[in-house]
Amino acid sequence: MLRRTFLAATGCLALAGPSFAQTKPTRIIVGFAPGGPVDSVARILADQLGKELGRTVIVENKSGANGAIAAQEVIRSAPDGGTIWITSVGAAAINPSLYDKLVYDMARDFAPVSLVVNNVEVLVINPNDSAKDAADFVTNARRAKETAMASSGVGSIPHLAIEQLADASGAAFLHVPYKGAAPAISDVMGGQVAGFFGDVPGLIGHVKGGKLRAVGVAAPKRHPALPDVKTFEEQGFKGIDTNNWYAIFVSSKTPPAVVETLNKAVRASLTAPDVNAKLTALGAEPAPSTPDELAALLKTDTKKWAALIKAKSIRGE
Repeated sequence: MLRRTFLAATGCLALAGPSFAQTKPTRIIVGFAPGGPVDSVARILADQLGKELGRTVIVENKSGANGAIAAQEVIRSAPDGGTIWITSVGAAAINPSLYDKLVYDMARDFAPVSLVVNNVEVLVINPNDSAKDAADFVTNARRAKETAMASSGVGSIPHLAIEQLADASGAAFLHVPYKGAAPAISDVMGGQVAGFFGDVPGLIGHVKGGKLRAVGVAAPKRHPALPDVKTFEEQGFKGIDTNNWYAIFVSSKTPPAVVETLNKAVRASLTAPDVNAKLTALGAEPAPSTPDELAALLKTDTKKWAALIKAKSIRGE
């Protein structure tokens, strides 16, 4: 009995011990396909996180079911800190209100580790659009009977940003949901839809390359990568604030000492100059936090998005 108890205790604390480097790799589970913003952030983080933990860290993509497949992968894995979940706000704070039945419960199944990055949403339009900024875009939308706007899916942050814009401006928008951001962005470029809200990391290349024009930032302050683009509040529209943050969670059964070790490693990784520079260049804003700070953010945003989803009678597909 004593031997079993000792092995269980030392196994739980393996993350902090020298033998950790010789055990199996730590897996970062991403609920999206390779090449997307969440995947890119995970891969930038992985190398430095491995150095901080003293072991190999690999990224595994488990896309599908709006993050539920990735969530289940973490729940099913051993709660020893060897499998961690990096997710955007959607699967963590929006899905619980979007779906009547989820295969996971954030409070029951997951323990917060750290916020990773903040991701401001920006409204982009076709470069040939006559609107100079978001105020112009709304003025044109008010004149039109209905203005088509794309999103990456029903209940996604881009969709909820459209609803916030409609409430703030009084303009009528036709929501056109796509299966992901890529086809939505493509149709804005092609002129099939008028605009799209998206994460800066997923749009900055298109904006810098002149394929899209950024006209409004959905945040309290301007984005450092787009300093000339005004916030919506600067343009007269209040209440458009959509932070599609990415954060790390582990199984709720993970021992607190392991969570603390992971938190210290993530925070050290995000403040490493090379990682910080790469994330900033991507358009993401590094935002390391304590587990308690992430828990508070999750609670606040779950309540915030639940209110909007209920008011708009939005249901997940």
